[in-house]
Amino acid sequence: MKLTKAQTKSMAEVNRLVALDRRLTEDERLFVLENFQEGANHDNSAMGAFFTPWGLARDFSIEVPSGCDSIVDLCAGIGSLAYACEGKAKSIVCVERCAEYVRVGRKVAPDAIWIHADVFGDWWKEFDRFDAAISNPPFGRVRADGYDGRYKGAEFEYKVIELASRIARWGTFIVPQMSAPFRYSGKRDYQESITDKCRKFLDQTAISLDANCGIDTETYRNDWHGVSPVCEVVVCDFESVEQEEPADIPTAQPVSMAQPLSQLDLFAMAA
Repeated sequence: MKLTKAQTKSMAEVNRLVALDRRLTEDERLFVLENFQEGANHDNSAMGAFFTPWGLARDFSIEVPSGCDSIVDLCAGIGSLAYACEGKAKSIVCVERCAEYVRVGRKVAPDAIWIHADVFGDWWKEFDRFDAAISNPPFGRVRADGYDGRYKGAEFEYKVIELASRIARWGTFIVPQMSAPFRYSGKRDYQESITDKCRKFLDQTAISLDANCGIDTETYRNDWHGVSPVCEVVVCDFESVEQEEPADIPTAQPVSMAQPLSQLDLFAMAA
């Protein structure tokens, strides 16, 4: 991804802030969140790394339960959602496979526990069941080594939600609009609409993807970096789902050995 002169200048300041030994101020943390370019040093299209705009992350946090003991942020990126939700729980665990994003994330969300690992690995064995899971996962047919859940389709976002159902009691997720069983963002009114791929996920997992309180992600469509996806925020009550033991999820191969991910199909359509 080629940066503009303004983006290059902002990234230089981001790198300076991240390199500081001290804890960043609130303004500095927000500057990093808003100006870090995920595609500057990585093929973020292949990785599915498109970070949540700050405004959307802030609205997203409304649908995360307050007073939690623990929250897990799956595919955390540099911690946009974790930062927005840090007042919701006593502890937040961020799981991210990209070492560079973890390095930056530790400055954005310094009070979180950062785990550099494949989300489908066995990192969860060190923790009790989480009160809530949050995620803006990669969208579409992204490679998911190590996944072995009840959902047998190809969409990465559904695999993350299925994993979350095994390790958390509640979930709040950003998904492509076509992956939600409703249309709200960018529409004149709420509409129920279930695609074949969404029906497959619902039937295979018995997980209900419920509507949020009225978050229109269209408001932030132009605030993403390099893409402009149409999304929805879905919520899940995992307590009502009959679960298999998390131990059924095999250990993923180490991050350093992971194969390159395939190109996303969703963002090509959403751009």
